[in-house]
Amino acid sequence: MADKKKLVVLITRGLDDERASVAWSVANGAINTGLEVAIFLTSSAVEWVRKGAADKVHLNPMDPPMIDMIQKVRDNGCTIMVCPPCAEVRGYTQDDLLDDVVITGSPAMHELIKQGAATLCF
Repeated sequence: MADKKKLVVLITRGLDDERASVAWSVANGAINTGLEVAIFLTSSAVEWVRKGAADKVHLNPMDPPMIDMIQKVRDNGCTIMVCPPCAEVRGYTQDDLLDDVVITGSPAMHELIKQGAATLCF
């Protein structure tokens, strides 16, 4: 059986930017098509995985609530990575983030790209 195709979605937009909704929606669509999805969060996008931060955010009425899209990524075992300096500048530690999120540097994302992952940036 062939290796599963991979997609890395790099998200840079936070809780008040509809482009982030598009990013999570695209990630969910990729899951639906059978892609192995990884998320890398930088800048204000790290807010999406701070415990409780996305619970009531619904940027685009045509999309599901943000927490539902994030949960689908988590439920499908997708890797969610957070840029260490981006978390640190906001005072976040691993304890502030959702349980299955990892604070890790860009080499983790680069490794997926070296393995053939396509990339999208929002």
